[in-house]
Amino acid sequence: MKVEAFIPAVLLLCFGVMLCLKSSCALQIGNNNELKNYISWEDLRVVEDGRIERSFSIKENSNWVTTNANANANATNVRRVIVVDKNGGGDSVTVQGAVDMVPDSNSQRVKIFILPGIYREKVIVPKSKPYISFIGNESYAGDTVISWSDKASDLGCDGKELGTYRTASVSIESDFFCATAITFENTVVAEAGEQGRQAVALRIIGDKAVFYRVRVLGSQDTLFDDNGSHYFYQCYIQGNVDFIFGNAKSLYQDCDIHSTAKRYGAIAAHHRDSETEDTGFSFVNCDISGTGQIYLGRAWGNYSRTVYSNCFIADIITPVGWSDWKHPERQR
Repeated sequence: MKVEAFIPAVLLLCFGVMLCLKSSCALQIGNNNELKNYISWEDLRVVEDGRIERSFSIKENSNWVTTNANANANATNVRRVIVVDKNGGGDSVTVQGAVDMVPDSNSQRVKIFILPGIYREKVIVPKSKPYISFIGNESYAGDTVISWSDKASDLGCDGKELGTYRTASVSIESDFFCATAITFENTVVAEAGEQGRQAVALRIIGDKAVFYRVRVLGSQDTLFDDNGSHYFYQCYIQGNVDFIFGNAKSLYQDCDIHSTAKRYGAIAAHHRDSETEDTGFSFVNCDISGTGQIYLGRAWGNYSRTVYSNCFIADIITPVGWSDWKHPERQR
C-alpha cells in the first residue's frame, strides 16, 4: 500500500481542523464558501433539558411553529431542537421519528437531542435532510445507544439477502451531519472466517460529517466509512475484522481503536481503486488496543491508502503489518 503521498495532506487537514475547532470559527471542509455550509462546536451542543432551547416545535405536517412569543419571526435566527425520549416525554419516542420531522431540503442546523436509553431501531438520515445533529448525554456516550442487529445473510423485504451495505443500524446519507455522545451499535457477534455475519453499526455516505466522542460498536465491518470527507475526534471504535472500511477521505484523531479479535483480524480496509482518487484513512494520535493478532489494514482496492501517524499501538499487530488481500499486485 502506498502511504507517503497522503501524509502531508492529512497533517495539513488535521492542523486546519483543530485550529477551527479550538476557536469560535466555523469548521469549513472543502472548497464551498457559502456561509450556510459549516459545522461548528455550537452544532454539537444543547442545553441538558432540550425543552429550554427549543424555540420551535413540530406539527404533524412538519411545519415549524413558533412556541416562544419573543422568537424572531425570521426562522433563520431561531435554534431548532427536537427532543427524543423513549418514555414519551419529548417530541418523538424514536430517533427515526425525529429525523422524519425535519423538512426536506432543510438549510439550517437541526439538533436532535436524544435522551438516555437504548433505542432499538434502524435509522436512516436521507440525503434530502442535511444539517442534522445527533446529541446525547454529554457526560457519557454510553447512556444513549442506537442499536440494531441486521447481518449480511438476513433476508430483506425483497426476499434477498441484505448484504453488507444494507445491514447498517444507522445510515447517514445527508451532508453536514454531526454527532456527539451517541453509541452506534450492531449487536451481531462475528469471528474471522464466519460467512454472512458482516454487520454494520454506522454507515456514512454523506459529505462533510463530524463525529465527536461517539462510540461505534460491532464485530465484522463495524464502521462503513463509505464516501465523503469525514472527521472523527476522540471517538471509540470497536470490532475485529475490517471494522473500519470504505472509500472515504477521513481523519481519525485522538481516537481509541479497539480490537476484539480472538485470533486474527484487521482494523482498516480501504477501497481506493485508482491513483487519481483523493481518498484514504488517516489515524493521528490514536490508541490502538485490544486482543488478537491483527493487520493494521487490508488492501480492499488496488490503491488502498491508510496512514498511522504518532499512534500508540499495543502488541496486537501481526509482524507483517499489512495484508494485500491475496492480490500481490497491491504491494505498492
